[in-house]
Amino acid sequence: MATVYFSSPMMRKNKKVTPVVGKRDALLGLAEENGVKIPHECRDGRCGSCLVEVTHLDGDHVKGAMLTDKEREGLKNIGKLSNKDEERAYVADMPPKFRLACQMILKDEDVLVEFTGEPGGA
Repeated sequence: MATVYFSSPMMRKNKKVTPVVGKRDALLGLAEENGVKIPHECRDGRCGSCLVEVTHLDGDHVKGAMLTDKEREGLKNIGKLSNKDEERAYVADMPPKFRLACQMILKDEDVLVEFTGEPGGA
């Protein structure tokens, strides 16, 4: 079972959340259901306002990452997805450090999600 830890300077303290098994909501939906206010504008992966930094806490057992075309384009447009990170995501199935909360689907792994509280800041 996965555990998601949310951390932001805008929050009084970090929040630990255990997602419902089998639910395929994006990270932003999980945050909202649990009172975590990740800034967002479009919910469509195009504006980059819901940028978060994700740290995988399961050591070498990082689950594969599928970037949607919208997320890939959004991250590239705001300069948060290098060509090397994009290649690693497609070839080695390794997730990039920065993600868009409206597009990231959670896997069965523990992650730390950090955001600044400013749209597009992580």
